[in-house]
Amino acid sequence: MNHQVTPVQSVLEIMSRLRAPDGCPWDKEQDHESLKFHAVEEVYELIDAIEAGDDHEMQEELGDLLLQVVFHCQLAKEREVFDFNAVCQTLAEKLTRRHPHVFGDTKADDIDEVWANWEKIKRTEKEGTHLERHSAMDGIPKHLPALQYAEKLAKKARKAKLIPAETPPSNKLPEDPALLGESLLELAMDAQSKGWSAEALLREAIQKKEKGLRDVESK
Repeated sequence: MNHQVTPVQSVLEIMSRLRAPDGCPWDKEQDHESLKFHAVEEVYELIDAIEAGDDHEMQEELGDLLLQVVFHCQLAKEREVFDFNAVCQTLAEKLTRRHPHVFGDTKADDIDEVWANWEKIKRTEKEGTHLERHSAMDGIPKHLPALQYAEKLAKKARKAKLIPAETPPSNKLPEDPALLGESLLELAMDAQSKGWSAEALLREAIQKKEKGLRDVESK
């Protein structure tokens, strides 16, 4: 009895073929380290497609992003540590476990309760491992762009009540958010004119702020 090959199976077989001894010279030379920033590039290209409202381009970019997942899974399979099916199984279990308000008896009346349950479950999952979270600030990807990192840090610090929920009146933002965008752009352009990196400077400021918040949290 012939079984039709699914598109997913086809992609996995193609990836395996590309890595075979007689496969593609470029693909055969890659490893997890050489590929790590390709995924970042593909995410940005996907964002461009989403913002352009281009469904065709979005479909293609999602495929390119999936390729990164498939490639890393093939490399891991060759090392005999995990494969694509294991990744999907882990994801299915995580989604079920982290949505007890859907798949279990837990009740969540609003998004805040959903997030609170999600964070609690994540902390429980990582207890006793090298990823155990001892601080409210743990879990922010260190390679995020500085501005995104700052936003994540602020969100986590506010949830932990380490910084005020409301901005002090003396530091209120302009009513028009576009004015804030213009101010940020001007700061970046001024920094560049002086030969400074606004990205690097913001990252340094974030590191100092995060250390201060962690010190306060530990007292």
